[in-house]
Amino acid sequence: MAKIDAFFKLMNEQGASDLHLVSGSQPILRIRGDMERVKYKQFENDELKAMLYEIAPEEKVKTFEETGDVDFGYEIPGLARYRANFFQQKYGVGAVFREIPSEILTAEQLGLPPVITKLALLPKGLVLVTGPTGSGKSTTLAAIVDYANKNRKDHIITVEDPIEFVHKSQGCIVNHREVGSHTKSFSAALRGALREDPDIILVGEMRDLETIALAIEAAATGHLVFGTLHTTSAAKTVDRVIEVFPANQQDQIRSTLADGIKAVIAQTLFKRIDKKGRCAALEILICTAAVRNLIREGKTFQIPSTIQTGKKYGMQSLDDAIMQYLQKGQIDPDEAYNKCIDKSKFLPFLKKSPGDFTDV
Repeated sequence: MAKIDAFFKLMNEQGASDLHLVSGSQPILRIRGDMERVKYKQFENDELKAMLYEIAPEEKVKTFEETGDVDFGYEIPGLARYRANFFQQKYGVGAVFREIPSEILTAEQLGLPPVITKLALLPKGLVLVTGPTGSGKSTTLAAIVDYANKNRKDHIITVEDPIEFVHKSQGCIVNHREVGSHTKSFSAALRGALREDPDIILVGEMRDLETIALAIEAAATGHLVFGTLHTTSAAKTVDRVIEVFPANQQDQIRSTLADGIKAVIAQTLFKRIDKKGRCAALEILICTAAVRNLIREGKTFQIPSTIQTGKKYGMQSLDDAIMQYLQKGQIDPDEAYNKCIDKSKFLPFLKKSPGDFTDV
């Protein structure tokens, strides 16, 4: 057993989402969104480096020594998988580990709206799950892919950096590919995927123009493509995808995207105050003919009002989702105010002035 495994077991026992190990500091756990120190000595650089190198593949250590950053996956059988990031900082080496549960929670267990599972059964198109870092995008996508795996008879390819949730082939054949280990880049894996007879492609992160262009192309050529972006709302997601392209290509991409996009889920996590745990507030945009016309005509600023009038299709705004949690007494009014879009709706719930004075 690796020496660091004791910290992973503690992390699991405490229900922490992240473990921070940094030279010159005690270990720190992120529990329900808050950073909490572990009663342990401060790490010396050489001691921590030896502990980290014990679990890192040789090629990842080499990359880290050359670049000062590296990502990879680590697994403790029977406990969990971990997404690891090593980095160099002022006082030496540092690392952050995100726990990825070995059990994939279903959409029902996560409390996701019924329309989310319907997306897993689409024959083709592009579905984007967006939100800030640590907002639960991977967990939501894992639930969607799990539903497809159980209810379809198709070929699923996932491309991630690193591999997070591991799906065992059930109704579908599932192949996991890791950037750096199994393929050079997201774009290289996507180019290859188009020749590997896939029905569903999961792109862990759409981080550059080439990857986004290939994902849109794959959706347009009859594949169901799931991807993630770091945007905070459905309208901003559509804008971000289009704005990645040069100005002279944007009209064409707007039209291609309008034809292929099926849904955008923008989510953010909240700490529950009624019991232990966290909950996800989702903005859901279902791309009906009206929404596609707005995208094609460059009128994405009208998407929020379309969401309000599209509830019969399963659409909901982020503020409506947050308000439901707030009215049930499940989340804190201050956190609701900080993460909502229309601040004026949530101002009456605050007992004191907002923490962010720039919003006033």
